[in-house]
Amino acid sequence: TRAQQGVKYRKAVYQAIVWNWGPMGAMAQGKIPYDAKEFELRAARVAALAPMVGEPFTADTQGVTGSKAKPGIWSNRADFDSKMKDLVDRTSALAKIAQAGDAAKSKAAFLDAAGACKACHDKYKAD
Repeated sequence: TRAQQGVKYRKAVYQAIVWNWGPMGAMAQGKIPYDAKEFELRAARVAALAPMVGEPFTADTQGVTGSKAKPGIWSNRADFDSKMKDLVDRTSALAKIAQAGDAAKSKAAFLDAAGACKACHDKYKAD
């Protein structure tokens, strides 16, 4: 169904974000050496993907098997949309900051963007 395709789509977008997010997180935490070009590439990818995250959260996807979306998304849509906008804004800022190649500023922007992810996951994603 279209709803099932929507859930698959958003899972795919999240997976692509996670693929790029992981190395940045490892750099930000000092688990791997900071590589400015790699960080910039991955930040740009995440910034390009972030606007796609909210699109497949359509009403017909509520309750689709395999989804971890909580019902609050649809009953608090303005708040959810605000959190999606915050994600887009912060990942865009992350990508711009990463272009300069400054490790400290890039890591700080990464942590700021991670806060946007956490704010939404804490409220709208089931474990």
